[in-house]
Amino acid sequence: MTGSPWLDDEQQTAWRAWLEVHTRLSARINRELQATSGLSLADYEVLVALTDVAEGSIRLRDLGDQLQWEKSRLSKHLTRMQRRGLVARRDCADDRRGAFVGITDQGRTAIRSAAPAHVDLVRRVFFDGITPEQVRQLTAVLDAVRGRLGD
Repeated sequence: MTGSPWLDDEQQTAWRAWLEVHTRLSARINRELQATSGLSLADYEVLVALTDVAEGSIRLRDLGDQLQWEKSRLSKHLTRMQRRGLVARRDCADDRRGAFVGITDQGRTAIRSAAPAHVDLVRRVFFDGITPEQVRQLTAVLDAVRGRLGD
């Protein structure tokens, strides 16, 4: 032990609730995405990142940073997505070690098809149970925590 005080009861309850919600929500979203679209949550995250950039293409290292994935996880996952025709890789012309990944037409079709059911699920299991004021409070809390992460 480093001498830091333990979490108090309220902090412990909040922390454990956050961990449980995060784990259960991720698992539920993953299951339902798979069932309704054949995409995993990881596939969906990659496709969202690619549709968020105007060109539909991003450097591999920037995608890894954005998703907070290790290089090997990203590479293996993109290989699986590439085999399914959802993304395409291309070398970087001005940096021999760099590469880009871009969304394909098939990837755009897949995310457009998956998005309505995904949004419906997020709304039903997350937002429908809380008030607009709680959404604002949650956003403020998450912004504060995100700001302390430093990366």
